[in-house]
Amino acid sequence: MQRRVYPDIESLSQGFADFAAAALRGTLSRKPQATLVVPGGNTPRHYLPALAKCKLPWERITVTLSDERWVDVNDAQSNEHLVKQHLMNHLPENTRFVGLKTDHSNPFDAIETIHQRLDKLPLPLSLTILGLGEDGHIASLFPGMNPDLIDTHHCIAVAPPVAPSLRVSLSLKLLAESEQIVLVVTGENKRRLLDRLTTNPDSKIPFIWLSQLVNSKITILETNGK
Repeated sequence: MQRRVYPDIESLSQGFADFAAAALRGTLSRKPQATLVVPGGNTPRHYLPALAKCKLPWERITVTLSDERWVDVNDAQSNEHLVKQHLMNHLPENTRFVGLKTDHSNPFDAIETIHQRLDKLPLPLSLTILGLGEDGHIASLFPGMNPDLIDTHHCIAVAPPVAPSLRVSLSLKLLAESEQIVLVVTGENKRRLLDRLTTNPDSKIPFIWLSQLVNSKITILETNGK
């Protein structure tokens, strides 16, 4: 697992864009299509616009989400809303986007539909971008879940322990099968958590589940907390 440390969010954003563009070009040198997975949250607001400026054959890249809150896609809390605002709206119109939200009243009823939607993506996922929660969650896989029971589909419905809305998340198996994974970590608390988990892995933490499966495929981009 590689860790690359940047002095601030601006330099991290450019480093991220350079890394992601190179990874996608690598996939497209071998395959006709690539799939890019991006997260929601606050930090992507900084680095997704930097990626949008990269000159890539976007018509050959499908963008999807690592997870989604079960709210309207125009809601400010929607990951789809965020990604369209900070990435998709700055890309060529023929760039394909596959969202996770459906018209079902809850994500538990939508799993089969979303699974089939994801199954049509160019798989395995080419490049998956993830954030890290202060509790160690990735995508919407949270501590307390049983990792052995969440991979029957490409996705899983989630009722987070502390959150205002239900969610849907890509499964651990689908994430782990990604060709490359980037974990973006900002803030001193998250970096301390990462340091602790690196030296003393906790089997209850979803980041550890992923790293134990695919440690060599994970690159961590982080700010130094200043």
